[in-house]
Amino acid sequence: GWHLPGGGVEAGAALREALTRELAEEGNISMPEPPALHGIFFNTSGSRRDHVAVYVVRAFVQSAPRQPDRELSETGFFALDALPEPTTRATRARLAEIAGAAISPLW
Repeated sequence: GWHLPGGGVEAGAALREALTRELAEEGNISMPEPPALHGIFFNTSGSRRDHVAVYVVRAFVQSAPRQPDRELSETGFFALDALPEPTTRATRARLAEIAGAAISPLW
């Protein structure tokens, strides 16, 4: 399904460093301005100690569209009212929160 860009935080890395790396790897995206932390969510389906940090990046630059490969078959930008059908429940929930819905502590 469709989901927000993301990945693990390498040992010894800060969250912001992981965000910068994942945006570059998954979307050829850089951030000319600092991101805003939206929240940290407990992912009970991942493990008993998995947490997901979600940032809002309002200003960004995409150097080129991301080409499909073995990790990602497709990427894209969509209006909130035109998300692809297989967008994951957690992605839809986080986007709704960013748009003003109540925030849940669970992923």
